[in-house]
Amino acid sequence: MSIGPKLLIAIPVGLLLTGLSIFGLEKADRAFPPPLEAAGVVSREVLDADGQLLRAFATSGGLWRLKTSVDDVDPQFLRMLVAYEDQRFYEHGGIDVLALGRAALQFVTNGRIVSGASTLSMQVARLIEPREQRSITAKLLQIARAVQIERRLSKDQILDLYLSHAPYGGNLEGVRAASLAWFGKEPKRLSVGEAALLVALPQLPEKRRPDRNHAAAETARQRVLTRMAVADVIGEGEAERAAITAVPTRRLQLPAHAAHLAGLALRRQPTAEKHQTTLRRTVQRGLEAVARDGAAKLGPRVSVAMIMADARTGEIIGEVGSADYFDASRSGWIDMTRVTRSPGSTLKPFIYGLAFEEGLVSQETIIEDRPADFFGYRPRNFDMSYQGDVSVRQALQLSLNVPAIRLLDVVGPARLMVRFRRAEVKPVLPAGEAPGLAIGLGGVGLTLRDLVQLYAGLANRGFPVRLGDGITGTAGPIDGEPLLSSVSAWHVSDMLSAVLPPAGSRQRGIAYKTGTSYGYRDAWSVGYDGRYVLGVWVGRPDNGAVPGLTGYGAAAPILFEGFAKSGLPITPLPDAPSGALRISQTELPISQRRFSMTASGLVNASAREPAPQIVFPPEGARVELGTGLSTMSPLTLKLQGGRAPFRWLANGKPLPDPTRRRTTQWQPDGAGYSILTVIDAVGRAASVRVFIE
Repeated sequence: MSIGPKLLIAIPVGLLLTGLSIFGLEKADRAFPPPLEAAGVVSREVLDADGQLLRAFATSGGLWRLKTSVDDVDPQFLRMLVAYEDQRFYEHGGIDVLALGRAALQFVTNGRIVSGASTLSMQVARLIEPREQRSITAKLLQIARAVQIERRLSKDQILDLYLSHAPYGGNLEGVRAASLAWFGKEPKRLSVGEAALLVALPQLPEKRRPDRNHAAAETARQRVLTRMAVADVIGEGEAERAAITAVPTRRLQLPAHAAHLAGLALRRQPTAEKHQTTLRRTVQRGLEAVARDGAAKLGPRVSVAMIMADARTGEIIGEVGSADYFDASRSGWIDMTRVTRSPGSTLKPFIYGLAFEEGLVSQETIIEDRPADFFGYRPRNFDMSYQGDVSVRQALQLSLNVPAIRLLDVVGPARLMVRFRRAEVKPVLPAGEAPGLAIGLGGVGLTLRDLVQLYAGLANRGFPVRLGDGITGTAGPIDGEPLLSSVSAWHVSDMLSAVLPPAGSRQRGIAYKTGTSYGYRDAWSVGYDGRYVLGVWVGRPDNGAVPGLTGYGAAAPILFEGFAKSGLPITPLPDAPSGALRISQTELPISQRRFSMTASGLVNASAREPAPQIVFPPEGARVELGTGLSTMSPLTLKLQGGRAPFRWLANGKPLPDPTRRRTTQWQPDGAGYSILTVIDAVGRAASVRVFIE
């Protein structure tokens, strides 16, 4: 078989181009290396805890160019890409001589370019070093660059560059950006029809844009599917099924979650390509939707902030700084999770927790809700009414102000502040003022992060937990003394879990508390199950009043909706620890059936004898009683003062019988911290905390 004259012309042309491209390659390779470093400029990404994209930022040139590797895309897409663009990609060194010869022959035969001969390596060379004009010189330089690239990079690395830089219309570059913009998903598992469209678009990205030239995009996709079926890359039936699937008609927005946290991550590491966070994308997406919808219902200028954290690890899994970052009318750029505001009644549970620790009250202890004067401070209930005699359980559930202040007056504002410091939370007091009774009703400043950190301690059985910032790994348990004893924390949680859900919300098995600051400026709701704690703030970032705004009416519905839309299953609240019992009012010791104070501030005080004082074991003592329950000796308890008979409590649980003696014995039920309390006949109490070894 003789060689035709046209083929005799085509072969030398291909060889000539090849020879020109590699002439003096060694010297050029050293003097003019390919701009691979500049090619590494990609969009910065903020990722969730599982590596999923939360937010991307355009390059300085305004391009959405997400770094993509062969591991990030569907293998079927790679097979289709190579089969369509460069069948001998894995065999050549940057130049496909056979393709060059074929293209030259077609040009000579038809007088025009019929098919190209660009390899994927040559396309990468053009993408990372674009030239405005097409010429023989530009093509020869492209060929030389392709050879240089092949000498420096592996085939997978070359594909990585193509996958990151291929144009897909507008300011979209790379397969990941295109897949997210056209299909709303990562390219890891593309359908055949989706893969075919992404193979076709880079050849003529503007003329084939699905949102502007839908018919051209559909035709180009069909061409790819037909060729893939002929090449046996896909089956004919598979191609037919893919051909009838819809081509997208609009471009989607790339993921844009956690605006405030993403901005913080970039400010901390401005040169990093990827920023890992502890957020979970499904949780974040759900909370943002809830915040946006909640603010819309509450009216203009109102914003919503939310934080959801793992109460065991302290990691923040969802954080919403505002209802809409780009809504100027709501000052959306302000991260309200970090702004100090008045917490309203949200600190009341910790007052009750201290009262439980001291043995002052039980859940069914009767306490008065009547007007009271605390040396000039006259707290009033939110609705300006009073309930009279109520149980402690009812007082907390109804968030009555006077009973809470009665308890705080006894346990002491300074002690409450000490407990907050155990949780590494430092409330802001008015300048020059010491802690006073007003802190129980919101007379301090806290951020939403502070409040969630405090409640994480409640959810974590009384042991404080440090919240992370969503970026670094600073989250975790706080060493030292507990925020509250496990028994006290359980009593508080038990009462809060029975609070009725807000109107229109169904019970979700969570414990929660609401709060409203003075002047209707802040509405709060914080809730938790056995694992997660969620805090909600509602208000105006400019500190303006919102008439009628309350924690129960505005923040609580958002809290319940947030738990529902987080996608997380509800974890049951912890079982009662040893010593935690619900005791009916009739079964309580006489001294705990009613809580009352005299004008001197002593609980049920008597002027004829001093208050009881535990002299052994002393506060903070470490007492060694044995190595196990079977060998553990009883602990002798001694007291001075007080009026007999005496009721002893260990971790909130009464010992079997009252005694008139000032010495008794207690058999611990295990090692660890315990709180011992004695209450005398007129209700005065003393407590110590000991560690049993």
